[in-house]
Parts: sequence; structure tokens; C-alpha cells
Amino acid sequence: TPAVSLTDDQKKELAEIDSTFRAKIAEKEVFLKDQIAKARSADKLEEVESLQKQLTHEIRRLQEDCETRKEKLRASFAK
Repeated sequence: TPAVSLTDDQKKELAEIDSTFRAKIAEKEVFLKDQIAKARSADKLEEVESLQKQLTHEIRRLQEDCETRKEKLRASFAK
């Protein structure tokens, strides 16, 4: 498929989605890393492992949501 050239407004819309999701990911990281630190200081190693898995899962999910949103937006530009 040929690359579609985007207008500045369209690029801005895509950048806003990226920015929104970067903020959501950062928020999730801050929250869960705080929880991980608390669990670690309490020697709750199973909880630490569980929270780390949750963090990885949440970040992956948010990244996938971000890409899905951008794909939908790109599809709407092509119309």
C-alpha cells in the first residue's frame, strides 16, 4: 500500500493519541512501581512478582489500544 501523506491536522491528531497514551502509561507505571516498592519493602515477594506482571500487561494493553486508535484514525483519513 502506498504511504498516505497526512495533513498537519491529521499528524496532530495522531500525536495527541500518542501523548494521551504516554500519559496513561506513565500514570500506571508510577502507581504500580509505588505498589511494587511497598511490597518489596514488606518482603512480599509473590506480590512483587504479581505486580510486575500486571505492570507489563497493562503497558502492553495500553500500547495496543494506542495502535488500534491510531489505525482507526488513519482509516478515517483515507475516506
